[in-house]
Amino acid sequence: MSQRPIKKKDSLHYHQMPKPGKIEVVPTKPSNSQRDLSIAYSPGVADPCLEIAANPEDVYKYTAKGNLVAVITNGTAVLGLGDIGPEASKPVMEGKGVLFKIFADIDVFDLELDANDPDKFIETVKAVAPTFGGINLEDIKAPDCFYIEQRLKEELDIPIMHDDQHGTAIITAAALLNALEISEKKIEEVKVVFNGAGASAISCAKLYLALGVKQEHLFMCDSKGLIITSRDELTPEKELFAKNHKEAHLADLMKGADVFVGLSKGGVVSKAMVKSMASNPIVFALANPDPEITYEDALDAREDIIMATGRSDNPNQVNNVLGFPFIFRGALDVRATKINEEMKLAAVRAIAELAKEPVPEIVNLAYAESNLTFGHTYIIPKPFDPRLITTVAPAVARAAMESGVAKAPITNWKSYSRELSDRLGRDDKFIRLLNENARRHPQRIVFTEGDNYRILKAAEILISNGVAKPILLGSKEKMEAIIEEYQLELHEAEFIDIMADRDGREAYAAQMYEFRKRRGWTMGECRSKIKSREYYGNMMLRDGGADALISGLTVKYPTALRPILRLIGMEEGMRKAAGMYILLSKRGPMFFADTTINLDPTVEDLVQMVLNVADTVKRTNITPKVALLSYSNFGSSNGPDARKMAQASAILRKEHPDLIVDGEMQANFALEPELLKESFPFSDLVGHQANVFIFPNLAAGNITYKMLQSFGAAEAIGPMLIGTKRSAHVLQLGASVREIVNMATLAAVDARNRKVKKG
Repeated sequence: MSQRPIKKKDSLHYHQMPKPGKIEVVPTKPSNSQRDLSIAYSPGVADPCLEIAANPEDVYKYTAKGNLVAVITNGTAVLGLGDIGPEASKPVMEGKGVLFKIFADIDVFDLELDANDPDKFIETVKAVAPTFGGINLEDIKAPDCFYIEQRLKEELDIPIMHDDQHGTAIITAAALLNALEISEKKIEEVKVVFNGAGASAISCAKLYLALGVKQEHLFMCDSKGLIITSRDELTPEKELFAKNHKEAHLADLMKGADVFVGLSKGGVVSKAMVKSMASNPIVFALANPDPEITYEDALDAREDIIMATGRSDNPNQVNNVLGFPFIFRGALDVRATKINEEMKLAAVRAIAELAKEPVPEIVNLAYAESNLTFGHTYIIPKPFDPRLITTVAPAVARAAMESGVAKAPITNWKSYSRELSDRLGRDDKFIRLLNENARRHPQRIVFTEGDNYRILKAAEILISNGVAKPILLGSKEKMEAIIEEYQLELHEAEFIDIMADRDGREAYAAQMYEFRKRRGWTMGECRSKIKSREYYGNMMLRDGGADALISGLTVKYPTALRPILRLIGMEEGMRKAAGMYILLSKRGPMFFADTTINLDPTVEDLVQMVLNVADTVKRTNITPKVALLSYSNFGSSNGPDARKMAQASAILRKEHPDLIVDGEMQANFALEPELLKESFPFSDLVGHQANVFIFPNLAAGNITYKMLQSFGAAEAIGPMLIGTKRSAHVLQLGASVREIVNMATLAAVDARNRKVKKG
């Protein structure tokens, strides 16, 4: 199921609520007391100021400059929107800042300059440059962008890159190297045809020449056809690629070509043109949203083709996020004075080589692939590959050192790699991975409260994201009224008014009676219960009419849970269900249990709970590292809760030696690895960062996750019901649309993984 276009009102709401914009400034130092404030500002701030005045390089020691990049534009060439001006370009620049942060933990200030004159733009950037460790130029029209970048690189001593030029060039260059290897062609022999002669195309062509493509083998077309020397008023950039040749059009040039690179507009390449190319043709059709030729048409034209596009729903997506966050990360970390050709080529080769490495399971999870391997449909890494930061950034940093532009060389590469891994930041990545997975195999999710606005809005988003096929139970009249009032687009959803579905109710009641008649239920009771949407939805799930179930938005937790336990039941060998919350925090996803069901679990219950949670966490492709929490540390107290946690820990460590687990321990030791190592070096969790937290009772778990959620320390997904035969989950009473969407996405992935596990 492909992703649907985003509705205007949803985009505007996202950018406006709960407060305008997508970024904010957050202090990194305590500011709780007058003393803190006196150090942060006056008089204490004088000391670092004087140190920097005496040694300007100390600005990197005492300020945020070393991790701060400016994203700067004048809004003259935005996204395909064109010259929309500085104010209108700000949402795009904020978005670029978000990408820097979530992929490489780089802080960003976005600057939108009212400066269409290139020299005025340059002078303004030079004036503000002391604030920043690096500058990312963005959405500046050609040919101004070439002049601006060149001047700034010559006149400033910090990393500067115009991503519109170099980002696509670096990613496609990596793809080209690998495509040539697969097709067994030599780079110095191939004929390369470009369609498009803007900033990105010029930069791609220059980089291809640096890699070994021969100038005489490279042909560049613009809207007028082949760029030739006899044309009047060619820009200096186009002159570099002008041919002493008669006029020619794209169709003529593609005959016998080995490589086509499209950075122009959709639909300009035909099947016939692809058929005219040389054997094992390489086609990079990168116009967005519609490529020069669709992936399907290109493959229909040639079975031997190696194809890349800019689209996420096709293999080999060329996405600049594979490069720019990690290039700047490496440049900042060695305090490079520039981003030079050596650093860009290092990024190219690092990205290319990464595609040849075995793909980690978390990437296969995100893309619902059983085994991504280097080949025709995998020539560059996926954008969500967590290894990019530890592969590309060090390669760029090394190249900066070897080319003599690094002012702070790295000496301990193992330590640097660990630091990069820790920079992955708040694990919103977890949700992105779930979304990528769910989109590849959308599941049928039945919502028992389909006539509630939040459920219907969540269903619309799930359809738009392409992650689920909603089945909505409720009053047809009420659902239609809500859909009309809020102009929701739910044509692909299934609607069931169970009160009108008499035959369906009777069939489910008969099935219910068959497996509950020896548990005291009469046929009359079954007919009565099936009128409840909770029971109807669970019977639909049990019968295979749905893959997952979501309920509980408007009813108390026990009311929604009871039908699940009665009709779905427990997995083989499981004694009790448990509720698990996933909290997304700066330290990554944290799994909390039990938070919703078992008031005071026994030792046996705790052991079973840990195994259930660990199995569920493994299905998300994360290694569970389990801390059993208490008010006691390893026998320091002999209270009943402490004893049972210690006993459960002992059983687990003895009977499941492959599981990383320990306890009982206080929460601060579980959360702080260095503190644990210092105080309890014998613990099995030393050297690991706990990500699964088991509580001694329901009160402790429930209070903890709700406090963390309320303080904004973490975003909660859940509660996920574990231990049941099928993927059935109960929302928090009054959950938000976002929480419903996240829970449904998790349910979809869970349902799919259960199918895969069963074979």
